[in-house]
Amino acid sequence: MTTILLADDHAIVRAGLRNILEKENDFQIIGEVENAFAAIEFIQSNDCAFIILDINMPGKSGLEALKEIKKLKPQMKILILSIYPEESFALSAFEMGASGYLTKDSTSNELVKAIRTINGGRKYVSESMADHLACRIEKEKDKSLHEKLSHREMEILLLIGEGKIPSEIAEKLHISIHTEATYRARIMAKMNMKSNAALIHYVIKNGLIE
Repeated sequence: MTTILLADDHAIVRAGLRNILEKENDFQIIGEVENAFAAIEFIQSNDCAFIILDINMPGKSGLEALKEIKKLKPQMKILILSIYPEESFALSAFEMGASGYLTKDSTSNELVKAIRTINGGRKYVSESMADHLACRIEKEKDKSLHEKLSHREMEILLLIGEGKIPSEIAEKLHISIHTEATYRARIMAKMNMKSNAALIHYVIKNGLIE
């Protein structure tokens, strides 16, 4: 029996996942949480074999939670569920220890297939995503890391490099804290970096700010 934790900040998404997975005799949903902090707390006090983890949650992103969970439970199987089809997120997720990556427009059959594939000891990514990943890796071999960013992402990177905190960045760019966190996660994924310190070091090292 595969014991599964659902971590997503939308109750309707968790309900949909539960409805799909409880039809399978070998899956057991043992918990639901709505943010990354609760997910980390849950796995520390409960026996859980598998987490379906939303990449975009308030407070702490799914990628940040993934990194922390893998430190606490290196053998934990984690399937990242994302609204983002961007290959950069998938690459970063796998490098941080994810076992699979699915977008939220995937079918219920593909979700079940992903879990079974991961339980069999393999990584899972859809065929279409795998093709995109291969093309992206080939195209971006010679690009500087910051050249992968959009104009808005570059703006935020430079503000991070100046030492601005999330609330200051959000205020300056007239965006919400949640949106700032989403951009920050996207920047880290595209640049394959795992901390603010790494981003600041990159900005200074490459002379992107005075």
